[in-house]
Amino acid sequence: IDSIMALVKWRNYGFFDKELVKNPGEDSAFDVLKDINMTVCASGRGQMVFGDSDGFVHLLQRDLSVTSFRAYQCRVSHLAQFKLQNVVVTIGEDDERGPVVKIWNVEKSTKVGDPLLNRQIPLSTDGKHVQPSVVAIHENDVHSHLAVGFCDGHVVLFKDILKETRFFRGTQSQQIHQDKDLVTGLAFHSPKASGSPGAILYVTTSSGVFSYYISRGRRNVLDEIGCDIDCCVLSDESADCQFVMGRSEAVHFYDVEDKGPCFGLEGGKSVLHWFKSFLVIVYLDTRQRAPSGKTVHQLTVYDIRNKYVAYSAPFPDVQAVLSEWGALYVVSGQDRKLFRLEEKSVNNKLEILFKKNQYEMAISLARNQRYDKDGLVDIFRQYGDHLYAKGDHDGAIKQYVKTIKSLEPSYVIRRFLDAQRIHNLTTYLEALHEQSLATTDHTTLLLNCYTKLKNVDKMEGFIKSGKGFSFDVETAIKVCRQAGEQYYDYALFLAEKNQQHDWYMRIEIEDVGNYERALNYIARLEFTEAENNLKKYGKALVNELPVATTNLLKQLCTGAWKRFPTERVLKAKPEEFVHIYVQQKSQLLEFLEHMVKAEPDSSSLVYNTLLELYLHREKTEKLEVAGERERRAERALELLKSPNVRFN
Repeated sequence: IDSIMALVKWRNYGFFDKELVKNPGEDSAFDVLKDINMTVCASGRGQMVFGDSDGFVHLLQRDLSVTSFRAYQCRVSHLAQFKLQNVVVTIGEDDERGPVVKIWNVEKSTKVGDPLLNRQIPLSTDGKHVQPSVVAIHENDVHSHLAVGFCDGHVVLFKDILKETRFFRGTQSQQIHQDKDLVTGLAFHSPKASGSPGAILYVTTSSGVFSYYISRGRRNVLDEIGCDIDCCVLSDESADCQFVMGRSEAVHFYDVEDKGPCFGLEGGKSVLHWFKSFLVIVYLDTRQRAPSGKTVHQLTVYDIRNKYVAYSAPFPDVQAVLSEWGALYVVSGQDRKLFRLEEKSVNNKLEILFKKNQYEMAISLARNQRYDKDGLVDIFRQYGDHLYAKGDHDGAIKQYVKTIKSLEPSYVIRRFLDAQRIHNLTTYLEALHEQSLATTDHTTLLLNCYTKLKNVDKMEGFIKSGKGFSFDVETAIKVCRQAGEQYYDYALFLAEKNQQHDWYMRIEIEDVGNYERALNYIARLEFTEAENNLKKYGKALVNELPVATTNLLKQLCTGAWKRFPTERVLKAKPEEFVHIYVQQKSQLLEFLEHMVKAEPDSSSLVYNTLLELYLHREKTEKLEVAGERERRAERALELLKSPNVRFN
């Protein structure tokens, strides 16, 4: 990944709606926070928690009701809200003894209705008061840890702060980090993979970034630059749970072992926050000033994975950013108004993207949101239509290919029947065949495309390579045959490979005229196929190859035909082949003479035909060979006198 990824080309889509939170049943702004001199806040378990400078903690519920209780005599400096248990952790001061951690069980109450104080943990040691700067909590089904970072550069880890048994009410603590610089950020991460080393603690200071394996005590130095307080955050699984740190020149990502990508999001930053899959950054907007002269911030929501701005707007004096009840909340202005930023629905987002012709982004968004298959196909179709209208036919066909199995192929094919778009049509038809969805018409069209393009390599790849194309073999044979002699070999290949014997013989004899190869093909067939093809094409074969064809017939009719070990011994009837010898009387004579000798119980038709041949040749032909006439006469007499001969 590049060391710095610039933001220049990231677009702003406005995927959030901004709404001022109002008092229940009224049209006026929600004003409860106005009277709270807020010092710190937290959220995450169905409520927002605010601490103030007077030592009070305020719990804001979804119905906007607020309950408050005094936690300290002085200010509340830090807050954390557990998610698995309704427990709030606070840090503040009651007296000169220094800062104290208090753990409140919100689900249990005292007699006066305040949350039950489960535990207190003093943070001062040996009478030294060092002010905490940041806190972080970690919880799972087994452990609940608290990490506190201090202004003098050290971090203390308190283990299992919610654990209570009959025998244990204390708290285990250890100093996990020591540095000279202010600790500015802490974040826990628990890898879910089996065999993982357990919880990891990220630590930032004003001059560095570190990670610690809590169970191993091992430290990794991830960077030698740091950040300000509130300018780091842990991402979620959409960004691989990386640790994120913001500086004025860029935003840096880290995993537990090393530094990751860096995005050039320039500008002074006051808050980094993670909401769903979005990185939220609050910038100090030096270009604007509120009417009262107070600070104006620019709040920007980024989709880091897809590299776009989901929302950006100015807010006067942002005091807090919280995630709760499925939305993003911003406390803004000296009067502490509460604004809700609601993410638009997927359909509304897609409508925005379609209007901007941002189809690539629409596809990415739909996939990330696990959009249904039909919805995705419709986006592919719209994108294909858009590219087609622009004249980008190559790009359009790529999108149309993604609609296969859902969109009617004719919708696409009609658009590309023009000769100039035949390459694109070929691509689409190949995809149909690869997915076994082609009809005979599609096969015909594809092969015709190959022939029109004179693309022999493509044709060979389709026919011979075995790349997984699925098609109707007979259709392919017909198209190759009709395409001319250049494609006869492909037709023959298909016919032989798929045992389309009739097609093979027809092409070899009627088109190619290679009688010897045709006869050799028959010689390899099993008995029944050989018999049928000799009956059908025997006349042409006898005329061209009389001797070889007759020899093959002799095998077929005498039980000598056995091409496979398991094949039964069968004999064809010689009388059924007499008709193929219309123009080859001498070969017919040889064939019949062989048959009556090899098979004396041949039919009467065989003997009658043989006798006719003897008598016909005796009467009509001049036999110039000495003694031939006499020999014919003798054979005829022998045939007539033979007791086993069958005459009609």
